[in-house]
Amino acid sequence: MKPHYPILDGLRGTAAILVVIFHLIEAIYPDVNIHPMHHAFLAVDFFFLLSGFVVGYAYDDRWERMTIKDFFKIRLVRLHPLVIVSSLIAGACILLDPYTESVQKFSFLQVTGITLLAMTLLPVPDVRGWNETHSINGPFWSLLQEYIANLVYAVIGSKLNRTALWIIVIICAIALTITASWRGNLGTGWGFDTFWIAFVRMMFPFFAGLLLFRTGKLIRIKNAYLWCSVALTVLFCLPTFRFNGLYEAAVIIFAFPLIVAAGAGGSINGKRAKLCKFSGDISYPIYILHYPFIYIYTSWIYAEKPDTITIWYVAIGLSIFFVLLAYAVLKLYDEPVRKWLKDKFITRRTV
Repeated sequence: MKPHYPILDGLRGTAAILVVIFHLIEAIYPDVNIHPMHHAFLAVDFFFLLSGFVVGYAYDDRWERMTIKDFFKIRLVRLHPLVIVSSLIAGACILLDPYTESVQKFSFLQVTGITLLAMTLLPVPDVRGWNETHSINGPFWSLLQEYIANLVYAVIGSKLNRTALWIIVIICAIALTITASWRGNLGTGWGFDTFWIAFVRMMFPFFAGLLLFRTGKLIRIKNAYLWCSVALTVLFCLPTFRFNGLYEAAVIIFAFPLIVAAGAGGSINGKRAKLCKFSGDISYPIYILHYPFIYIYTSWIYAEKPDTITIWYVAIGLSIFFVLLAYAVLKLYDEPVRKWLKDKFITRRTV
């Protein structure tokens, strides 16, 4: 039986929760230079690296009995049910948003069409004036890159030897460093004008994660879950620097692989293992479900200009709501739907 990496599940949850906190605070401090979590958008790059590691772990040894079509069936069953339900929630949030003038111009039929298009993960019309490629649910931009990464892995990555993979990873690291240095930060790729940067942000961490899995170079430390979570938090909260782009590239290229290697090499049990499991279970739902409500929350702050205490009470309430919503959708919808789809469409030989 394959070893499981429960700490990586927990770290995925840590990163997802930090993203939610980042977005809640971003409504108050939209300028990343004064935002207390200056670099928390790098959680997306951490997700990509984790994904590369986990995809290699889950599928590298299955290609003798699995076709590319089988692989995509498995990945669609794993990822797409939440895309559909989060699109529906996002469409409802547009229709019910009382604060954003731009979305109020769209009719029910237009919102329905945009919602159906969003379910494909293709870019949709910019309904908010933020120039987002996925303005119905911002985090969809990164999920589209996840799908692209899976496509590249299935067609090319699964066949690469370690030397070829090293070459790709080094080239992608150079491209990432140049882009980050030029831009000054990597909190981009979600807009139509920077869409190409999303691909640059995805390529290095995903294939670095795949390479890390294949090399098997893990780090063993005590309390890995705690220390890796602390490391992520500190890296995200350090101030901006003169050479900020180079710092963020260094975090992705050097720090994130070390954190994943330590998480994969660590062990955990008891209550902390249960916390890791819960954190990992809600990580994807909370990431993909929270942002439609962030739009309304942000517009409320801009329109109503509430006092700081009120904002913090609402932010704390939303944090609790997001966790409860993620868990409810996971248990009542996502897991049952995935089980039904798996039983109906995925053959036993590929599992």
